Amino acid sequence: MAQLTANYETVMVFSMKNGEESVNALVEKFSSLIGENGTITKVDTWGQRALAYPINDETVGYYVVINFTSKPDFPAELDRIYKITDGVLRSLIVAKDEEEAKEEPKEEEAPAAPAAEEPAAPAEQ
Repeated sequence: MAQLTANYETVMVFSMKNGEESVNALVEKFSSLIGENGTITKVDTWGQRALAYPINDETVGYYVVINFTSKPDFPAELDRIYKITDGVLRSLIVAKDEEEAKEEPKEEEAPAAPAAEEPAAPAEQ
């Protein structure tokens, strides 16, 4: 039986050249596009960050990460729209396994446990 939907994660880097209002309009545009063609499970706005290297003479970008579920043919169309939209510096769409999507909340809890154990180790020396 064919799988009807799949889990994806997309990262978008927007140009700050036209101001934050333009960025917010693009975020809203892509959020509604993804919502119309699938189900958004999480939106993580990283905000304004320095780029690792200049892109089109810009050194700062606005980062947004969206996790969503959609039909397998939608990410190709979304990528095409990213490429033709002014204001999108870079984008990435990654297919996630069902196990990765379910384990995501556990990853946030895991780093907290080793951090609590580390101070005890130097006391034993």
